Amino acid sequence: MTIDPEARTPPYLQLAALIRRQIADGTIPVGRRIPSMHEIETEHGLARNTIAKAYRVLRDEGLVETELGRGLFVVKVPDDEPPADQ
Repeated sequence: MTIDPEARTPPYLQLAALIRRQIADGTIPVGRRIPSMHEIETEHGLARNTIAKAYRVLRDEGLVETELGRGLFVVKVPDDEPPADQ
């Protein structure tokens, strides 16, 4: 999936939804690191601020946690339904 900068949904929410789906379908399993900012910048061409906002959404949902010096790691699989604002 690609991020559509012209879509009504902001890019940070599109990215959060993409990573959430990858967690839900097991592409990124519990205990694994999610892609780094650099990896996402390279793959999707997004600004670091946009990526940070997407990470914040996932952290607020309790799906990922930060390990200092190591990155963000999946700690929980999302519920079947995405959050209402997605």
